[in-house]
Order: sequence, then structure tokens, then C-alpha cells
Amino acid sequence: MFINYIKELSLKKILNSTLQSVKEPSLVKTIEKVGLLLDESYSFKKEELINSLINNGFKRDHIKVLVYKQKIGKNENLSYPTFSFKDINWKGEFSAPFVNEFIYTPFDLLINYYDVGKAPLLLVTHNSKAVLKVGFSSVDKRLNHLLINVNAENFKVFVQELFKYLKILKKI
Repeated sequence: MFINYIKELSLKKILNSTLQSVKEPSLVKTIEKVGLLLDESYSFKKEELINSLINNGFKRDHIKVLVYKQKIGKNENLSYPTFSFKDINWKGEFSAPFVNEFIYTPFDLLINYYDVGKAPLLLVTHNSKAVLKVGFSSVDKRLNHLLINVNAENFKVFVQELFKYLKILKKI
């Protein structure tokens, strides 16, 4: 437990040393590929969030999901690619290939659905090659291009606000 705390501090230090201001996204093309980074600790159903994105115009096969869970049980059945703290080394590198694949996928939109700055989630967001990153205003402002100020438990309002701003930016 204590070692995980030190590891998290180390990862946050690495993250802060490499974190600059958010780069301006290119506002030219419309959104097709969507990445969804979720924290498992929220009580809402992931499928409902994904379905609300689909109902607003995104295609299911263009949405790629990555889930972070604090601890993964040995015989646990997971519906989406899920990583944990054990999948990160002390240098902030991921050992799970599906996490690296998610990071290096050039998404048109990355939705960071977490409102607590846990080091593994921040690291994935920071290293992501996504063009436009959207997240909660309670997370480090240097990570996301668009910040939405709502409660994380109320995903319906989050999705409404997201699509309102995407329409204003002419991304959909």
C-alpha cells in the first residue's frame, strides 16, 4: 500500500515535469474516431454512457473504450480492456499492449471521464495522441482542451454539454 502511494507520487512528478500547456487542436475536421477513458470507481453503467454517445451521432464501431480499475481480481470477467496500477512501471511506461495501442491511436476526440486526478488516468490522457481532449474541470486544466463543469455521476448532463460545445465548434 505504501509502495503504491510512493509510486503514484513518482508518476505525478514525472507527469508534472513533462506537462506543458495544452496544444491547440486543429478545428478543421469532424469527429469520427472517439476514445473513451473511464474510471471504474463510478457507479453509473458504462453501457448507458456509450449508448448516449451513440444516440447523439457517434458510431459504436468508432468508439474505443479503456477502463482503469484500482485492483483487478484474478478471475474477474471484464467487458472492456481494463488496466490497473500494476500495468505501469516506475518510469511511467505501460506494460499492457492494449493501453499503448489506445494511447497511440489518433482519436479525433478523447473523452476523459474521471474527475479525480489519479496518476494512471492522467498519464494516459497526457500521452494520448488525440486531436481534441475533453474532460472535467476538476482535473488538471493543462490536460484537456475542453473542460466541462458537471458532477461525474450525472453523465447525461455531461453528454448534453459535450454535444452542445461540439456543435458550436462545428465538430459534428
